[in-house]
Amino acid sequence: MRQVKPKKNLGQHFLTDLGVARRIADTVDACPDIPVLEIGPGMGVLTQYLVTKPREVKAVEIDRESVQYLNEAFPQLRDNIIGEDFLRMDLDRIFDGRKFVLTGNYPYDISSQIFFKMLDNKELIPCCTGMIQREVALRMAAEPGNKQYGILSVLMQAWYDVEYLFTVDETVFNPPPKVKSAVIRMTRNGVQDLGCDWPLFRRLVKTVFNQRRKMLRVSLRQLFQQGQPAPSFYEQEMMTKRPEQLSIRQFVELTNLVEAELSRQAAQEKTQA
Repeated sequence: MRQVKPKKNLGQHFLTDLGVARRIADTVDACPDIPVLEIGPGMGVLTQYLVTKPREVKAVEIDRESVQYLNEAFPQLRDNIIGEDFLRMDLDRIFDGRKFVLTGNYPYDISSQIFFKMLDNKELIPCCTGMIQREVALRMAAEPGNKQYGILSVLMQAWYDVEYLFTVDETVFNPPPKVKSAVIRMTRNGVQDLGCDWPLFRRLVKTVFNQRRKMLRVSLRQLFQQGQPAPSFYEQEMMTKRPEQLSIRQFVELTNLVEAELSRQAAQEKTQA
């Protein structure tokens, strides 16, 4: 069977260490009894261990050459290999609306986009595992006060418990990437209602971390397009902090403060109109 040549434009780095592949496959056991969707199986080094588990497995692969290889190597999966772009898929239709585990050796250049899509479908995905760039894994698992703590940390940890499981050396890939990798596991934390407006929360977090060295009383000004709040809004104690100092709960509180101020301004404009 002809081997698949890794494609640079798809960010393909094929894992060659079977021991690491087995360890990654076993991370899905934290969420038993539900199907598994693997992203970017390549030549199936992870797939070969996933298919031995007593659960339904599907794989989504954008590379046509890899799809052909997988169909030949895993005939039992032939109807479950999806030749599409994960980022464009309707995740509800993959397992007919059932919840599933997301896993894979994720392409580094789109891993954040994959996780943002997961957030948009968090009710379908109670567990996500897999391998990503070590730097991204550290950011996702970082706690407040850590220099790695940022947008990904806050948005992911709002809904998931993030575990940094182990580091993977660059020498076990073909071709070797220029950075180390890490395996993570994210499990839904049970939060059903964040306690604030989620779109505003997400916008606020991105806004303040884009100016992470500034105090909140400076970076928050970008959220008020129609006019700045009264001085008392910025006199609150929280406004002297920088974004990396805030916990998830404090970001929720801040979102509610901003929403209340935006509502007050809108009501005032309506009265003056």
